Amino acid sequence: MELKSTGMYNKPTTEEDSKYLGAYGILRDITDRKRLEAQLQNAQRLESLGTLSGGIAHDFNNLLMAIQGNTSLMLLDVDSSHPSYEKLKNIETYVQRGANLTKQLLGFARGGKYEVKPTDLNKVIKKQNRLFGYTQKQINIHTTYEENLWTVEVDQKQMEQVLLNLYINASQAMAVGGDLYVRTENFIIDKDYIKHYHARAGRYVRISVTDTGIGMNKATQQKIFDPFFTTKEIGRGTGLGLASVYGIIKNHEGFITVSSKEGEGSTFIIYLPASEKKIIEEEWKGEGSVKDIKKSRTVLLIDDEDMIVEVGREILGILGYKVLTARSGEKGIEIYQQNKDQIDVIILDMVMPSMGGTETYNRIKKIDPDVKFLLSSGYSVDKEASKILNGSRNGFIKKPFTINQLSENMRKILDQKPA
Repeated sequence: MELKSTGMYNKPTTEEDSKYLGAYGILRDITDRKRLEAQLQNAQRLESLGTLSGGIAHDFNNLLMAIQGNTSLMLLDVDSSHPSYEKLKNIETYVQRGANLTKQLLGFARGGKYEVKPTDLNKVIKKQNRLFGYTQKQINIHTTYEENLWTVEVDQKQMEQVLLNLYINASQAMAVGGDLYVRTENFIIDKDYIKHYHARAGRYVRISVTDTGIGMNKATQQKIFDPFFTTKEIGRGTGLGLASVYGIIKNHEGFITVSSKEGEGSTFIIYLPASEKKIIEEEWKGEGSVKDIKKSRTVLLIDDEDMIVEVGREILGILGYKVLTARSGEKGIEIYQQNKDQIDVIILDMVMPSMGGTETYNRIKKIDPDVKFLLSSGYSVDKEASKILNGSRNGFIKKPFTINQLSENMRKILDQKPA
């Protein structure tokens, strides 16, 4: 408990002859206020770090896209017997590893970079527990599932990433083995709990992950969600695992708490807003191949990065498309106005200076409401892109992408029948 004197009432008490008898005052408990101030400062600091991390990840994905694009082009000219074939395939593997790192940074980044759909988290957790259990035989996993768990709107892949990062963190705290307790439950935050949880009232799904590991001191607990903070020795960790957990949950409008004591293990509790939407199961149809191409079609490629435009023009040309390019939203609108009768689809970068992807999209749609778009970004689908994609015939592709992924996405868009 932290006490503070009100000051103005802290006065000495005396008799008429000025003999000192003592003093009186009023003390106020400001523990809750100090705790909330610390939470706010920490949230503001993490938000600033998230903005920086997101910008770095986006720019790095553009670089990876240029590397991936040129590698894909070179692989088209060599077969498996070529002396450089394996080296080129290795480059593709390294690009994917780099993309996985930026995925974690983007998970932490500000602004909500995710694709969402109504999901049963019990199914996601059961799958992740099964996979994790295969590789961590020394850890006993104990589960308690809410029977009728409320639906949440989340990106399932990101939730799998959240769980995996929490499980890995727990396993590293239990190097010689231990117990991992995972629990799901429906939870309501009402007006009596708002201040305590620093969240809006409503229905939530709560997931708790508890380990019997070495635990953490208070100083470590205050930093564990910071990007690049790690207690591991150099070369044993990136310090992005728990940072991405924090960012992903925050970007899903949820929050996460942690409690721990040295020698007594740790508990992470995730709160995600519940949804009234129904769960829709989707089948994965697999990725197409370079053979799935549409020839004699015209594509307008709008991207502010020269390296993306150059490699994109060449890849699309190999896929059989006629390509027009623009290095800004303004120029893209101008080129579309001049060639709208020829252009079948527009590949549009969502993050550009001056005029961004959303404004460019809206202005071209005013010219022709039926034009088709393939949105592209070094981020995942953000809220602006989600609005464009919702109920439309447009598509989205995340950088860095392979030539096969581009071919498949183009085929899907061009095969769509007119509305």
